[in-house]
Amino acid sequence: MTEHEHDEEGYTGPATLVSSDAELAVQVELRGYFQPIDGRYHWYGRVAADPAVTELAGNGRKQVVVRTPGGEAVGTLSDVDPWGRFRVTGTSRPPFAVETAPADA
Repeated sequence: MTEHEHDEEGYTGPATLVSSDAELAVQVELRGYFQPIDGRYHWYGRVAADPAVTELAGNGRKQVVVRTPGGEAVGTLSDVDPWGRFRVTGTSRPPFAVETAPADA
């Protein structure tokens, strides 16, 4: 087995979070991998700390569209880490370019 269980691809840089409430310019760090067990692409990462993101997320999970120069995808904002960064996750075509694009889930 290799050092990493999955070959991960990703994106770090500017993005836009879009919800029914707002459209925010943010910085993100995203990674993802194709999971052969369920046949889906799983992507995840963190949104840089920003009071506007904290307000958007409110007290719980919030569905958003994550838009980068490489694409866009629906994801979920969830837990915040000690540095004020929100986790974002999705299971679909990711909001960044990948070498082998997965089928839409």
